[in-house]
Amino acid sequence: MKVLLIGGAGYIGTHVSIEFLERGDTVGIYDNLSSGHKENILPGVEFYRGDILETHRLNEVFSLGWDAVIHLAAFKAAGESMLNPAKYSINNITGSLNIIIECIANSVPNFVLSSSAAVYGEPAYLPVDEEHPVNPENYYGYTKLAIERHLEWYRKLKGLNYASLRYFNAAGYDKAGKMTGLEREPANLIPVVMETAVGKRKHLEIFGQDYETRDGTGIRDYVHVTDLASGHVKALDYISSQKKSLTVNLGSEEGLSVLEILNEARRVSGKEIPAVYSGRRPGDPASLVASSTSARELLGWTPVNSSLESIISSTWAVYRKQTS
Repeated sequence: MKVLLIGGAGYIGTHVSIEFLERGDTVGIYDNLSSGHKENILPGVEFYRGDILETHRLNEVFSLGWDAVIHLAAFKAAGESMLNPAKYSINNITGSLNIIIECIANSVPNFVLSSSAAVYGEPAYLPVDEEHPVNPENYYGYTKLAIERHLEWYRKLKGLNYASLRYFNAAGYDKAGKMTGLEREPANLIPVVMETAVGKRKHLEIFGQDYETRDGTGIRDYVHVTDLASGHVKALDYISSQKKSLTVNLGSEEGLSVLEILNEARRVSGKEIPAVYSGRRPGDPASLVASSTSARELLGWTPVNSSLESIISSTWAVYRKQTS
């Protein structure tokens, strides 16, 4: 299969490329390198530099002929999206529409979307399954939901097969060490913990210590990025063979608290990792944990690398190497 990864030089995209390459697919990456790294583009991958707002460049690359597109090119900082919604409108929504339109124009039949659990908002029940109401509490989450709804229409009107993969919290690094580039200006907990461990930040800021959880800090579902990447391969195989579209959660179905992450990082790294408490952030639920039953039943997908120890040790191995 010939697969084009849009935003494939980033953290998740690199791991997705590993999965496709290892099974013998032809892989291309289209990326503007605003947050991705050229060094993460593996041997055997054809690289096309370009932006998803550059429709002429998109058309040039799409006209080369692809069996599928994996769309991973989005801004993802929830807090920033509330302060600068125009940035997220233009890139996440307009850029995604550009990609969808090029799929139709160039007869690319299959589309896999990097979506997000942010579409759900405050959980009405746990674990969160795909039947849960969608009510995003930040603009980032809204952009993902908007793209999903555009895909539903293009499925009905133009026959585009799509898979919308609602990620929970991607974490960890490939254990073979093929990916070496670190995320730029990360906003997610684990990279921030690691930047504190290596001295790039003075301390970790923990938002809220009075949640109704086992230790007072927020609980999230962390899924190893290698497991997440395998979900893309399985989802593409499903939609291409079944000629059906689907929306599924990809999560570990286990919740980890901020303190559990911090304490494991301290143990694995041997570093103090200073931390301070701040007040809760608006829109942060106490707990958010996935049900991945649909992915398991439809795709045969199970997270096999997503233990706390695996996530933290694989992440620390990369940060220690890159900052030593």
